[in-house]
Amino acid sequence: MNDIQGLVFDKDGTLFDFRATWGGWSRRMLEELAAGAPDLALRLGRAIGFDLASGSFAPDSPVIAHTAPEIAAELLPHLPGMDLAVLVARMNALAAVTDLVEAVPLVPLFAGFAAAGLKLGLATNDAEGPAHAHLHAAGIARYFHFVAGFDSGHGAKPDPGPLLAFASAEGLEPGRVAMVGDSRHDLVAGRAAGMRTVAVLTGIAEADELRPFADVVLPDIGHLPGWIAEGAVSAG
Repeated sequence: MNDIQGLVFDKDGTLFDFRATWGGWSRRMLEELAAGAPDLALRLGRAIGFDLASGSFAPDSPVIAHTAPEIAAELLPHLPGMDLAVLVARMNALAAVTDLVEAVPLVPLFAGFAAAGLKLGLATNDAEGPAHAHLHAAGIARYFHFVAGFDSGHGAKPDPGPLLAFASAEGLEPGRVAMVGDSRHDLVAGRAAGMRTVAVLTGIAEADELRPFADVVLPDIGHLPGWIAEGAVSAG
């Protein structure tokens, strides 16, 4: 019998295809910061593990799972006179209006989760403001009972704080919640919280990298209903 009562999702690379969504954001941000200086744009790209020519991310790019201040800290040495808070604000403002590419059709999927009575949460290392904007833009904000960003006061992944805050807010035992994400940060946080861990492959990380931290590895979140229906069993 299925014992999953809640799902807490990562956002980027999980709800939204990482490369398609954040490649565009990275390119636009770097070009704006470089202000027409191609060499500077390339240096900024290297600083955050993003190749402007190919639009690809390095496996260790901080854009994949780090917070906006952590990404900004990598850029600041190349931007003399720039203030960290100002840079983070610019990054968050651009993130809030970036073009989103859904990993799968989200509205029918989340309508199904809601109909099944599941409690739904979001724990992202993005800021809370852009996270709400993205959920509204995708038409799924109404399905979420809880949303936390790195700036919501619960910490940031891989710390389990945001996940435990969701479980507490909804009165759920952590063991009856599944953390769904595309990075080791997500899965390490889930394990630390005592939750089931579900890896999806719509981010940058490959299955072999995620499998040691996951109860199951799925191609995308569209496969979650089947996994839950089968009793949320481990698939290795």
